[in-house]
Amino acid sequence: MKVSDLMTRDVEVASPNETLRHVAEMMATLDAGVLPVGEADHLVGMITDRDIAVRGIAKGKGPNAKVADVMTREVKYCFDDQDIDEVTANMGDLQVRRLPVVNREKRLVGILSLGDVAVEHDGKGATGQALGRISRPGGPHSQSG
Repeated sequence: MKVSDLMTRDVEVASPNETLRHVAEMMATLDAGVLPVGEADHLVGMITDRDIAVRGIAKGKGPNAKVADVMTREVKYCFDDQDIDEVTANMGDLQVRRLPVVNREKRLVGILSLGDVAVEHDGKGATGQALGRISRPGGPHSQSG
């Protein structure tokens, strides 16, 4: 099964120049905890509700601070034509629950979450294995950095 079979296609994209308040409102409306950040048709980062709390509010940044001030710039992603088992294993190694999905021209075409995989494809326990690796303390997406 391919990533394109399970990914969410309708993805809202934040701008790095938007305020934390605006992006938090977008997340609330969408009932989502993460948004890809795009500029000039390119994926330039990801922002999570945790980024807003830990890198924003906890560091004294107010609601008018910009997304660019707190977003994760090193974006990990997967391709829409990759095998889902390969990608879920990689998600565990990277310690992430969601990955933006790009096509081979590196244009954003969706987002894949472990929830997408669990609902539709977890015959081999891939979600549980990935979640076990994600739940290890630390890692490249630790908020302590």
